[in-house]
Amino acid sequence: MENLKANVILDAKGLACPMPIVKTKKAMNSLEAGQVLEVQATDKGSKADMKAWAESTGHHYLGTIEEGEVLKHYLRKSSKDEASEKKHPNVINNEELEKKMEANENIVIIDVREAAEYAFNHIPNALSIPLGELKERINELNKQVETFVVCRTGNRSDLAAQKLAAHGFANVINVVPGMSGWIGKTTGINK
Repeated sequence: MENLKANVILDAKGLACPMPIVKTKKAMNSLEAGQVLEVQATDKGSKADMKAWAESTGHHYLGTIEEGEVLKHYLRKSSKDEASEKKHPNVINNEELEKKMEANENIVIIDVREAAEYAFNHIPNALSIPLGELKERINELNKQVETFVVCRTGNRSDLAAQKLAAHGFANVINVVPGMSGWIGKTTGINK
């Protein structure tokens, strides 16, 4: 579980509804876009509340892990521009990527979401390289292999694809919409 890195941990243990959400709102406001918040709560209804609140505000509910009495909720702060236009020219959709995977072609899938997002749910064999670490880890990758970049909505993967292309990766493809619309096989904590 050590790959569930949260930027901020909020202690909402012992608080009854609606206090965990009130505190979560406050904590979210202080986070930067893309950062992950771990909310520790003991209120059993908090899981449904967190999910509903995240959906209504556009933030991303990653999942919940139960440790004894404590529910650890993971939420990611979304940025204003996550729905912004895409710039990388080579794009395929989720279904096309699935076909490539089924054909067992020599491909690499890079998941550029945060480590906590990846931990809950990812495409089998996808490499976890969060967008913020891509520059330092670019040497781990083979420039010659067909490389597919995935994130939640196709926006961070778009940025990553541009970065890779600028570093001489000839065959980089952004997967749209990415994990938010992925219905193929996945693995992770929730599976």
